[in-house]
Amino acid sequence: MGKPVHEEEDTMKCSILGCPGHYEHHLIVHTVKQGRKVLVFEDVPAEVCDVCSDTLLSPETVRHLEKLLKQETLPRSHAPVFAYA
Repeated sequence: MGKPVHEEEDTMKCSILGCPGHYEHHLIVHTVKQGRKVLVFEDVPAEVCDVCSDTLLSPETVRHLEKLLKQETLPRSHAPVFAYA
């Protein structure tokens, strides 16, 4: 799980049925599979439940990620990808 961004007094209750947790602001690592490529984005702002780790991305964050996916920029670094098999 990512690191907390900041604490707010007004937190939202988790949307998972039966979970007593609340969402907290975090910066997470988000992965996207695009064809045969696996892309990794660091420091993505998200709301993460403090109990079950359910993760929500805002519509603005999703739009920004989609915009980044369309750009032809080189990644900052590379990571190996292993098959579970």
